[in-house]
Amino acid sequence: MNSFLLNLQLGSVDSHAFQKAQNERLLATIQAAPDVSFSLRNAGHSGSGDDSADSKTKRPVRPSSIAHAAGVNSIAIDRFEGRYLLSGGADSSVAIWDLEAATTAPGEPVTHLPLGHAVRTSTTASLGINHVSYFPFDSLAFLTSGYDHHLKIFSSETLQASGKFDLGSRVYSHATSDVASHLLVACGSQHPAVRLVDLQSGASAHSLAGHSGSVLTLTWHPKNENILASGASDGSVRLWDIRRSASSLGVLDMEDSIGIAGYDGKGTGARRRERGRAHVGAVNGIVWTEDGHHLVSSGLDERMRVWDMTTGANTLANFGPSIRNGQNTSLIPMLAPSHLSPVGSETIFFPSPQEILSFDLHAGTLQRRLRVVGQAAPAGPAPSMRNLKNRTTSLAWRAHEVEFYSAHTDGSIRCWRPRTWEDALVEQEEKELAQGSGNEAAEKKRKRDELEQIVRDLTKKQVTYS
Repeated sequence: MNSFLLNLQLGSVDSHAFQKAQNERLLATIQAAPDVSFSLRNAGHSGSGDDSADSKTKRPVRPSSIAHAAGVNSIAIDRFEGRYLLSGGADSSVAIWDLEAATTAPGEPVTHLPLGHAVRTSTTASLGINHVSYFPFDSLAFLTSGYDHHLKIFSSETLQASGKFDLGSRVYSHATSDVASHLLVACGSQHPAVRLVDLQSGASAHSLAGHSGSVLTLTWHPKNENILASGASDGSVRLWDIRRSASSLGVLDMEDSIGIAGYDGKGTGARRRERGRAHVGAVNGIVWTEDGHHLVSSGLDERMRVWDMTTGANTLANFGPSIRNGQNTSLIPMLAPSHLSPVGSETIFFPSPQEILSFDLHAGTLQRRLRVVGQAAPAGPAPSMRNLKNRTTSLAWRAHEVEFYSAHTDGSIRCWRPRTWEDALVEQEEKELAQGSGNEAAEKKRKRDELEQIVRDLTKKQVTYS
């Protein structure tokens, strides 16, 4: 780092190269942040109004790290500020968390408490939420879907439902387009047809028929508002153009490494392929790359495949035997922002049950294993609905930061952020300063703060007003 700063001052390295190198280094050092937790209530709460200390021992009580007692099924972070995290529980509860609200002394644990919490969003508590997402253009509203057969619209401020749509069967996933002018929500359910719900008219627009099994996962094209991809329990990944009367553009075939001439990722000039399977088992996760040139799919055959969407061909990227995927529910891989990786290389995170795996998207090489440490039982009586199996259910990247969050069936939400040797040095200096080691530690801290400010100025995007 110091050599980079020196070369930057000498003019041999420009600011863009410095920013790129720093971002790549931070991405490579992401690990669990054990001092960050999310809690709905304090452990050992006796109902007496004293949450800060045990009434018998008079010792401070550390808050529990249970975000949802029955487990967290889905999380989402607003893409504008990257500040508000939304979570949906297996007991149909929802909560909103402010990632910047918790302030503590240096070195002290950070416990996030919810800005708002709705205990039950379904008439039956056992009918949990499968998927949550913010509105693509407004974080003051969000959508939920789940086992109660409904797609629901909520206000982020009141956590009250302002509308709901009965789809007639269990809803596994829904998707909205970030670039669309329309207000269509694609819904995947036990019914083999993809349902399109128009939020503007308040009615179901139409259905996309083609799959022969339950639709588990969906995603809109990042550049074209009319192109949709879906994955189903029949092992197929199907592409759609919602403008056409015959909406299906065809399926992806894992045996095809050549593709169809004329296919451009949007269906133009393509010979429609109706036969073929993307996975041997059900497909429960698909995601587009930022540029829309590739599509990633994962399935219960414990394989992850990358598709070249200029031809629809299987790129044959091999991610090895590390992937574990055994749940017949939506489990979506997460792509890190492309500017954090070297040119021609993107990083993808896969939520295996006991760990989060980091791969090079195109080479298929395993970069890191991020271990999910089991959660210790909180003090006092354990929640009756808590699921002790520590399975990862959802991942969400925080906008404008090198940081992401994961949801788990043990009821916890975990934070993952970079930790470099400079961070360890800062923590040691702060510890020495807190112990009163003298002026030397204070001077080191001052120099470190100035260096960090220089790095922030060089790596963060500058905002100018005219």
